[in-house]
Amino acid sequence: MNQDAEQQRLDAARSGAAAWKQWGPYLSERQWGTVREDYSADGDAWNYFTHDQARSRAYRWGEDGLLGVSDDHQVLCFALALWNGRDPILKERLFGLANSEGNHGEDVKECYFYLDSTPTHSYLLGLYKYPQAAFPYDDLVRTNRARGKQEPEYELLDTGVFDDGRCFDVFVEYAKAAPDDLRVRIRVCNRGPEAAALQLLPTLWFRNTWSQPGGGSKPELRALAPELTRHNGVSINMDSWESYRAERDLILDYLRWRAIGLGGAVFALEGAADHVHLVAAVPPRVAVHAFVGQVQRSAATRFNHRTPETPLAWADDYGAMTFDGKRLPYVIAYVEQQKAHHAAGTIIPVLERVDDRPPARGAVHEAPPAYRVAAGMAAWWGEMMEME
Repeated sequence: MNQDAEQQRLDAARSGAAAWKQWGPYLSERQWGTVREDYSADGDAWNYFTHDQARSRAYRWGEDGLLGVSDDHQVLCFALALWNGRDPILKERLFGLANSEGNHGEDVKECYFYLDSTPTHSYLLGLYKYPQAAFPYDDLVRTNRARGKQEPEYELLDTGVFDDGRCFDVFVEYAKAAPDDLRVRIRVCNRGPEAAALQLLPTLWFRNTWSQPGGGSKPELRALAPELTRHNGVSINMDSWESYRAERDLILDYLRWRAIGLGGAVFALEGAADHVHLVAAVPPRVAVHAFVGQVQRSAATRFNHRTPETPLAWADDYGAMTFDGKRLPYVIAYVEQQKAHHAAGTIIPVLERVDDRPPARGAVHEAPPAYRVAAGMAAWWGEMMEME
């Protein structure tokens, strides 16, 4: 039976072959004023964390954003920020009324539309309508608060800011070329009768976990020239990956979280047989052996605290190799298909840290200069190694 592309992505996500749902529209529409962020003595969530505070105060349990996306653990977030030159603040999140401010209780006061989405979020399309006049924050609060329960709500359209079509239609499209390759296109249409200026600020940020107890270190975002970027492939050995069948996702999550907490960028992470492969950009100030050791120890500590009946035990050695950005897609593709390669016997020994010598205790096992390439993978490996 023929399957369309989205059905194939769904099947791959369900089987665990590809993490098509790892990135999606997981940012909240509103994180402020919720019980998730309420640490008040009297349970007054609305006044404990207000919309006005949200632009300068870190959330604890999530993030919000304007037509944004994040990974499924909300470590890294992307969303829009807009400024029409007239608002007192950037438009970074949806505005609404708290429970005591609206004549019918809480209510969002924005014009936005979710236009399209596939089940795996391989394609997303949204529209936000941003007024060219100053956003009427005070007018919306004041007028709604003055109205009785029997009166209609005072909406954004009622304020007159959209008269004569004086707004920007901001369309945001997301399309995945791969589970971890997300393309973004932003289009802005001036619907008004005259030329108007708009400051468009696409924003990429980490959710602030480091300010909380046990939240790890503060990560970094850096722009590096592709030809200068070096990445590390690490094979972390253990007694048996197969014995942790029910807890594999948890182990990988702990490894990923610690690697990111150390300032690393994780590109691929998968386990098979008796090892786990990690493809990451290790921060220049951190030695590879220190990076691997901290990732191992942290993951084992957290896992063993949660599941003491099946303790996680790493072997004493690991393998590591360094490669540039041109080879990165090849290594990512190989690691993501670990299960298939081991099942089909198409492993690349140098990437698996395979040779005939028993590793010394605590040794970093470098790949030997001569290695065997499994049948069917020679062309793949040759193309990668011939890159200039």
